[in-house]
Amino acid sequence: MEENSSPNMKKQIQEYKLKHNAVGLMHGIFQSISHVSPAGDVAILLTGTVAYAGAYSALAVLIAWLIYGMWMNTPYQFSKLRSNAGGYYAYASLGSKILSIPTFLSYTENEMLGGPAFGILGFASFFYLISPSITAIPYIWIAFASFVAAYGFIISYLGIKESLSYAFYTGIAEVLFLGLASIAIIFRLGSLNTFTVFSPPTYILPLVFLGMVFSILDFTGLGTVITVSEEIKEPKKNIGRSIIYAFLLTGFALILPAYALTVGWGLGNISTFATSPDPGLIIFGKYLGIIGFILLTIFVANSYLSFIIANSNVVSRIAFSASRDGVLLPKWFYYTHPKRKTPVRTLMLWLGVGFGSTLISGLVLGPFNGALLLLTISGIGVIFEHIFANIGLTIFAKKQDQFDVFKHGFVPIVSSILGVVVLYYSMQGLISTAISSPSLLNYALLGAGIFAILWPLAVGFSLSVYYMKKHPEKLAKAGEYDIEMELKPQSKEY
Repeated sequence: MEENSSPNMKKQIQEYKLKHNAVGLMHGIFQSISHVSPAGDVAILLTGTVAYAGAYSALAVLIAWLIYGMWMNTPYQFSKLRSNAGGYYAYASLGSKILSIPTFLSYTENEMLGGPAFGILGFASFFYLISPSITAIPYIWIAFASFVAAYGFIISYLGIKESLSYAFYTGIAEVLFLGLASIAIIFRLGSLNTFTVFSPPTYILPLVFLGMVFSILDFTGLGTVITVSEEIKEPKKNIGRSIIYAFLLTGFALILPAYALTVGWGLGNISTFATSPDPGLIIFGKYLGIIGFILLTIFVANSYLSFIIANSNVVSRIAFSASRDGVLLPKWFYYTHPKRKTPVRTLMLWLGVGFGSTLISGLVLGPFNGALLLLTISGIGVIFEHIFANIGLTIFAKKQDQFDVFKHGFVPIVSSILGVVVLYYSMQGLISTAISSPSLLNYALLGAGIFAILWPLAVGFSLSVYYMKKHPEKLAKAGEYDIEMELKPQSKEY
């Protein structure tokens, strides 16, 4: 069967491929940073951290940043071996084909459901809550959500260079503003500055850890540059460099604001931080005046817009890779625009599933709680995504006789164990909250958590077994494509 289909496959790969050498290092860095959405995190996600960690939120964010740094070892190592738009799906598949579908389904949780929820509903919630007059308009958030979804689709459709050039210029300004503005607030705090926020008493540590669990979401997206591997110049060099620079810049853009906002709010009143609408704007307005308030509002809005572009880039390229392999998605999705070389059909898939899920959850639970529901699924999905890729790295390195005990053994194993610990505390928090405060929302969040576990484990591995028995030739292709292997005979660049 493979011999008969081989010429067709070669023809399709030649015709339907992403635009190689379209973007450079800086574009790659800000694909990742845009997906992290630092200003959006400051506006929305940081409140979840403070709800648990309180005065010690800066410590929780710092620990989450370090843990996520360990998770970045796997995409960094794999990026030197394979240039495939499938990202973690492709990486895990190289280790073991049985991991292909569970990893892809984890991606659907994290990127196809959680991503649009953060970008679309996050933007809508931010402006929906910023003013009582806006909040009073029924369903106005749907207009905000529709605008963001359409914006992400159109900019991504225009091409990878166009979308990431936008992310590059606005992202630099956003990172510098957050870091420098936080330093200015810290200087304004004067004698109120304290190191006690980094040394919690022992009995507070469990709450700090729960806050850290929520902070993991702050850094989700640091490795998404791997999905533009087929479009970036010198991918086996620039993907790894992009990950390192993005990691350092997001630390600067998020750890400093976490400290400035919590101490600036007042450690004695920190319990009111998480229940206040847009506390970041309140602090920036208090210490930096109306200019600080306006600038943060602008950067938060732009951060959500940049994020939705980065998210649509990620989903469309992972789905493009899977459809090229013939895994789960029909071959119809394996298509790129003849001029722009964008995977337009998988962009349509992102728009339909992403916008549809956010609209339904927002109508049922409201925009903020709807986002919380989908982000719960996303948070668990990203843990499985990294665990599967870690396992894939260890197995693949051994198969290639390139195994290094530290890079391919110790770091992936430890980061996977940390992922399991984070998953345990996440579920423990959902269960205890549903029991202690029974409500439709808390039951829905618990149900979302259970679904997020069963989707990749029960459904994913069952489908993998099915494909191994019924369609082994399709699963055998998962993750094997490498853009540089295709171009080597035609180019002297490599």
